[in-house]
Amino acid sequence: MEFYRQTSLRPDKVGILAGSFNPPTIAHVGLASAASQCVDLIVCAVPQVFPHKEYSGATLHQRAEMLEAAGLAIPHAIASTRHGLFIDIARECRDHYGTGVKMSFICGRDAAERILHWDYGRAGVVEEMLGEFELLVAPRGGHFSPPAEYRDRIHALHMRSGYEEVSSTEVRERIARGEPWEHLVPEGIRERVREIYS
Repeated sequence: MEFYRQTSLRPDKVGILAGSFNPPTIAHVGLASAASQCVDLIVCAVPQVFPHKEYSGATLHQRAEMLEAAGLAIPHAIASTRHGLFIDIARECRDHYGTGVKMSFICGRDAAERILHWDYGRAGVVEEMLGEFELLVAPRGGHFSPPAEYRDRIHALHMRSGYEEVSSTEVRERIARGEPWEHLVPEGIRERVREIYS
């Protein structure tokens, strides 16, 4: 991992918020804030490559800059990772924070379903992943009910409503259409978002 923002905190529980952050939104901030009740440290992880999308829009450095300026008022770090799959990101984090640290990925319902149903090319990958980390799942676009066999490793993340339709894609599309978008991103990055995406 390459850290853009580091902390001296030695956490027992790390929550990993991995995403493209293209750009960071108020939903990202809301997810991190909600998860801070369950973990000691949030790591905002920006993969250098993605398994299911092309790299476009803001550069990796610009994404890290925007995350730094987003004003997360909780213990957090910002890092880039060499890989895009959760299991690889978790292993990079474990290499840094130590084998005894409990890892949880923070995500919405849509991402949780993608993780559980992705074609990994071989059997047993989901069980392998959930042996290394847990999931904290927010109700994005509907309630998520984990399969019974995973319920001890997948937990509901309680967030206030209002974030369901907020996404980086929505921000970019609104900018392209000339529609209001400023309310969807943290105030501290609005001018930077305008510069990068307009």
